[in-house]
Amino acid sequence: MKNIAILGSTGSIGTQTLQVVRANPELKVVALAAGNSVEKMEEQIREFRPLVAGMWSEEAASDLKIRVKDLPVKIVSGMEGLLEIAVLQEVQVLVTAIVGMIGIRPTIAAIEAGKDIALANKETLVTAGHIIMPLAKKRGVAILPVDSEHSAIFQSLNGEPKGRVEKILLTASGGPFRGRSREELANIQVEDALKHPNWAMGHKITIDSSTLVNKGLEVMEAKWLFDVELNQIQVVVHPQSIIHSAVEYVDGAIIAQLGTPDMKLPIQYALFYPDRKPLDGRRVDFFALGQLTFEKPDMETFAGLRLAYQAATTGGSMPTVFNAANEKAVGLFLNRKIKYLEIAELIEESMERHKVIENPSVDQILETESGVYEWILKKISER
Repeated sequence: MKNIAILGSTGSIGTQTLQVVRANPELKVVALAAGNSVEKMEEQIREFRPLVAGMWSEEAASDLKIRVKDLPVKIVSGMEGLLEIAVLQEVQVLVTAIVGMIGIRPTIAAIEAGKDIALANKETLVTAGHIIMPLAKKRGVAILPVDSEHSAIFQSLNGEPKGRVEKILLTASGGPFRGRSREELANIQVEDALKHPNWAMGHKITIDSSTLVNKGLEVMEAKWLFDVELNQIQVVVHPQSIIHSAVEYVDGAIIAQLGTPDMKLPIQYALFYPDRKPLDGRRVDFFALGQLTFEKPDMETFAGLRLAYQAATTGGSMPTVFNAANEKAVGLFLNRKIKYLEIAELIEESMERHKVIENPSVDQILETESGVYEWILKKISER
């Protein structure tokens, strides 16, 4: 039996993780945490019977406590609640499916407590990779990637000698607007950007995929996860989303992981690593597929990817600025406060005005995030 806790249990990755749990009786959910989806959380508690469940707001937690008062579950709230779940004695693996930099402190706490991390919260490594990875190494904790691309790279590295990687080939679907010009993107509406051609994901990550910002975040995450230089990470647009990523070695051999677009595969692989378990679902049919195609990413039209490389090259607190500006801009776009192309424009302006902190602490990372949020909101309110 393996005991797991899930931060972000009512979101896309969280609910798919629970699908994996349903199919594998060897997994036991001992703790859950979510934002404010009280009804969904109640359903999850009644099905999976965790020891602890957390909601972000005290109001949601109070509501939940009344709803499940007939069950032996402790209800917690806020950051204190997340930290309590992260270090819970019964937890062996913490699934960080929570969105945003809110995941940094619980991840650090879990690592300090010796928990393995099934990492779906890419912002943690984007902004605090210089803290997280050395700490995980020091504590002997495994960081197991849940992103499909990073899981593919992880699998392609498995069993190969260290120090023999020439290049990581990080694939991207290209999103719903692949091949379009900036002029064609000027009047994109929220509904258009939420129509991803291959993957079913949450709203924020779907928008990020359409702007290629998500791929930029994945570049930064890959740098920390696999201890490579930025110039060793090449983004390849692969519209069919069958090759989930690959590794090229010094002898020219390329090892890739292929499969249908199904997030349950990388989730399950992380939870059972190094084992593989059966997984129901569609299989790749090469005869029906016919062909696999590849393109260079358009970093001028989709400036988010170019800016991500720039932020990663600068380092220090700049990736935090990139991430925070994108989070706030995407929220504004989803609420129809800004236009689609303004997402990248706000990221670039935020980066241009930032004075870099070379080796930021967690407090400095979170202060930088708050400063970016405040500046963007002020700028939008003054228009």
